[in-house]
Amino acid sequence: MAPARSAPDESNALLRGIRVVDLSRLVSGNMMTHVFADLGATVIKIEPPGKGDELRAWQREGMSTYWMAYCRNKQSVVLDLRSDEGRLALKQLLRGADVLVENFRPGTLEKMGLDRQALQEIRPGLVVVRISGWGQTGPYANKGGFGSLIEAMSGFAAMNGFPDSPPVLPPFAMADSVAGIYGATLALAALRHRDACCDAGLQEIDLSLFEPLFSILGPQAAEYQLSAKVTARSGSRSPTHAPRNVYRTKDERWVALSAGMQGTLSRLFEGVGYPEGLSDPRFSTHEARLRNIDALDAIIQGHLAKLTLDQALAFFAERDITAGPVCDIADLLGHPYVLERGMLVEQTAPDGRKVLVHAPPYRINGARPRIDRAAPTLGQDSEHWLQGGAGIA
Repeated sequence: MAPARSAPDESNALLRGIRVVDLSRLVSGNMMTHVFADLGATVIKIEPPGKGDELRAWQREGMSTYWMAYCRNKQSVVLDLRSDEGRLALKQLLRGADVLVENFRPGTLEKMGLDRQALQEIRPGLVVVRISGWGQTGPYANKGGFGSLIEAMSGFAAMNGFPDSPPVLPPFAMADSVAGIYGATLALAALRHRDACCDAGLQEIDLSLFEPLFSILGPQAAEYQLSAKVTARSGSRSPTHAPRNVYRTKDERWVALSAGMQGTLSRLFEGVGYPEGLSDPRFSTHEARLRNIDALDAIIQGHLAKLTLDQALAFFAERDITAGPVCDIADLLGHPYVLERGMLVEQTAPDGRKVLVHAPPYRINGARPRIDRAAPTLGQDSEHWLQGGAGIA
């Protein structure tokens, strides 16, 4: 029997009734509240007058593509938080809020008259997520902390790239994105605690950009402690198993291969015409393969250089070997996997152009949450929240 599917709107209702006031700018906070908005929470983006959130300025062909992708299902309210009137209006909005998100430098919220005691008085039980580069305490608390600096100092750039090339920063907002996803998880945990404990009081989450990224880089500290060696950059190879790399095909395409399991490797050796591979002392164990990775990659590359991409993929599929093509976005737009899973959704930009954005990257009881509204224009919802009085408790 097929599993029961949710009613069409249930996947958007998990956080219905939760109100989030988002004071953040750029990626980290927007990533966090993006998760909430897609799950049905009311997310009110507070933007300064004029240009609004700096994320709107990240444009391609005159369109705020990042804004379109990460601020759908949200509402935009313009407030001048430098003014008494703006701060008063913010306090009024907070009276009906469940979560407050900010990513100012530490101390900024306090200067606005929104320290812990003031927030507790305004909204007992509020969850406050404070995102900053380095955290609210410590020697770097007041140091600027953009993601690129974090990606460099966390150890990521040092381990990314090839041994004979400079360290490589990621081409997207990696540190901010990881922190945003952590922030969403932590805020949901705090909300659950609040609902389970009627006297939980205000909960304040101190979330740096540095620590979440550092936490996903693997057991670097333990490995250095044990060996007193910094693991060298290895390009697309893995420091823990081999073969794992990208290989060029006859038609100048690329395939990625990971075949660290003995059974998979046995089938690979058989396919490339080297059935004695696992009995070769150079390749018989994980450690031996890592020591002789150049020779191992040369065998694999020599075989794949004779095959087109389609032939290489068929070769791997016939032998149940974990490999696939290296795709760019042009490949993915028409890819059957992307299309069948419904991973892209078309939205209408303010200028009338159609633009594709990623759909919520999950399904709940078989249903994917909808995108009910495109990313708002600056101040689109100000009248509703400030003049109409809706939600001001």
